[in-house]
Amino acid sequence: MDIELSTVAEATIVRLSGRFDFTTRNQFMAQLDGALGKLAEPEIRVDLGQVDYIDSSALGMLLMLRDKAKKLDKTVALQNAHGQVREVIGTAQFDRLFSVR
Repeated sequence: MDIELSTVAEATIVRLSGRFDFTTRNQFMAQLDGALGKLAEPEIRVDLGQVDYIDSSALGMLLMLRDKAKKLDKTVALQNAHGQVREVIGTAQFDRLFSVR
């Protein structure tokens, strides 16, 4: 999985690509833990447009990100999910926990 961080007006965009699963846990958490405290923007948008597979451990990582962001008065939104990724997010009812765009 590749992770790219960029900034727009009031949000940090976290663009993911490839498989988002248990094997990417350390990479995802290390990169975002290192950046989270330095982000000035109030919203983090996780762009899933290039993710072709997601599993339950990835859902857990998103929940951990949301909890850490909340402690820093930031929100997390999910965007551009499609196919299997959209289906998994819908089945897990993540639209109740995140803004899903």
